[in-house]
Formats: sequence, structure tokens, C-alpha cells
Amino acid sequence: MITTGTARSGRPNTGIAILGTGSCLPSHVVGNDEVAAAAGVTDEWIVRKTGIRSRRRAKPDEATSDLAVAAGRAAMEAAGIGAADLALIVVATSTPDQPQPATASVVADGLGAGHGTAAFDVNAVCSGFVFALNAAQHLLAGSDSPYALVIGADIYSRILDPADRRTAILFGDGAGAVVLGPARPGHGLLAGRLAGFGAERDLIEVPAGGSRLPASAETLAEGRHYFTMNGRGVRDFVNATVTPAITAFVEESGFGAGDLDHFVPHQANGRMLEALSATLGIPDGRTRYTYEDFGNTGAASVPITLDHTARSGRIGDGDLVLLAGFGGGMAMGLSLLRWQLNHPSTTTPDL
Repeated sequence: MITTGTARSGRPNTGIAILGTGSCLPSHVVGNDEVAAAAGVTDEWIVRKTGIRSRRRAKPDEATSDLAVAAGRAAMEAAGIGAADLALIVVATSTPDQPQPATASVVADGLGAGHGTAAFDVNAVCSGFVFALNAAQHLLAGSDSPYALVIGADIYSRILDPADRRTAILFGDGAGAVVLGPARPGHGLLAGRLAGFGAERDLIEVPAGGSRLPASAETLAEGRHYFTMNGRGVRDFVNATVTPAITAFVEESGFGAGDLDHFVPHQANGRMLEALSATLGIPDGRTRYTYEDFGNTGAASVPITLDHTARSGRIGDGDLVLLAGFGGGMAMGLSLLRWQLNHPSTTTPDL
């Protein structure tokens, strides 16, 4: 387990803040009826089990980088900077455009970043954005340029088995982004924690397509390139591991659940999140949700939810915000920050 920064009252923060957010959702809306039949369930069953009513799907000619570029542009516009100002671009994704090169390289080119801008991918599945955020924060602290762009983007519709009700009903496509830069006194990223639980890695996986089980006619015929998930095992993991870890992290940072103004969790499953918030003791109305409209968007879900919350005008200057990602690996990433208000209330782009 890696812990970064400190949030104790009266002690300085890391000097890095979120200056702007952005997100991009594909224009095609997919309601429950469209996915229910193939999965052998009904709209009522999906809502009762997950709370999800719709999700977005990328067009056939749209790739993960396309969504990431649009979200990145929105975040840079909100922050008031251009691609030439960026020292670093980090893209969190487990559905890259292709095995090589890194999707971040495609994004850097699409944004018009300069030749000196470092760009790389992070794959921590649904925790990826928070992992990337923590990494970028510390890399930026030693950089000559004060700005970094961190993006979470996934197109899970390309790796879902439509007949698998455990996954086909949950996931949507999208991208979310933040710009990191200098924090004002008393603001910015305060603390982070990253943790991995590799012994439970088989709870969520795509078995084929890598070096252990390369693509072949046999693996394709067996459907081993589809995303698979043990839903009950994931729920047990969240209850037994994630919940107490979040409580410990907040308390060790010098706060309690009642101090949080905004809790922005990975949008795994609405019913799971409702139970998680109640167990953590998050005050009513302070957990932020987007799952009902967008489903589970993988590494994009935390930044999408953060962006929609920020653009609604609900986050005030100095508000205490907790970001929590968890999922495949298994992995968990947490970030605690004091919000630095520098954001217009405008709509997010669709493709």
C-alpha cells in the first residue's frame, strides 16, 4: 500500500490542485430495453439490481482516444490553458486504442501537445484514474512546467458479451479529465492512497489477448476476449476491503466522514454505492452519482462524475472532496482534496 501526501489540519499540502475538469459522453443513448433482451433480463430487473436506466455507446468509428481528446480539451478550456502548456499527459484506460503505442501518445497528438510533453498510459482498470492522478501529482512536483492533464477513458462496449447479464447491463462508454496545476494556499490535493490485492485478480478479467493467452481462432470461438466479472466476489471485496480502507484513510488524514462535502466514488453499481455510502456514514446528499444515466464507465467514472458535479455549481471553494476508485486488479485508489474553484458552469461535450 502506498500513501502519498498529508492532510493533517494546519500542515501544508502538496501545492498541486485540480484547475479544470471535462468529460465526454458518446451521443448514442442506450436504454435498458436495448440491452435487457440479449442478457435475458428486463428493464425492471436492471433498475432493481443496479439503479442504471441508460448508458452511452461509442460509434463504430470512435475509439478511446477520441473520447479522451474531447474530454481533455474541455478540461483545458475550463482551466484556461493550452496543450503547449502541458508537461505531462496521463491516460488511464483498460480499453486502449491498440496494444501499442500508448493511447496517451495518440491523445497528445490529437490535442496538439508539443514534442517535449511526456505521455503514457496507466492500466489499473476502474481505479485507473485515481492511480494516474496520484502519479501525475508527484511527477508534476518535479517538472519545469506547472501543468498536467489526467484522463480516464474507456469503451467497454467493445469487450462485453451481450448475453452476460453480469456485465452487459452495467457498462457504458465515456471519458473524463482534469488539469492539474499550482494550488492556492489551503487548497489542492491533500493526500492519496494506492493499494493492490493481486490474489483476487481473477474477480475481474479479460482472459485472452495478451502474452499468456494470445489471440487465436480458438480463443475467439470460446469468447475469451470478453470482459468477465464475479459480481458477488466484487461486492464482498468492497465490503471487506474497500469500506474499512476508506474509513481509515479519511481518519488518518485528520477528518471524519461528516467533514466530507463531496464523496465521488467509482460508479460500479448504484445499489452497491448506496450501501457503501451508508456504511461509511457519508451525510445524506453528499455522495455524487452519475450511474443512473451513464452506467459504469470504468476508469472514466470518477472524473465524469467529478466534472458533472463541478459544472453543476455544487462544489464550493475550499470544499473537502474524496475521490475513490476500486475494481479490477484488484485495486483501490483514494485522493482527498480541498477544492480550488476555477471552473465555469457549462455543459459537457457529446460526440
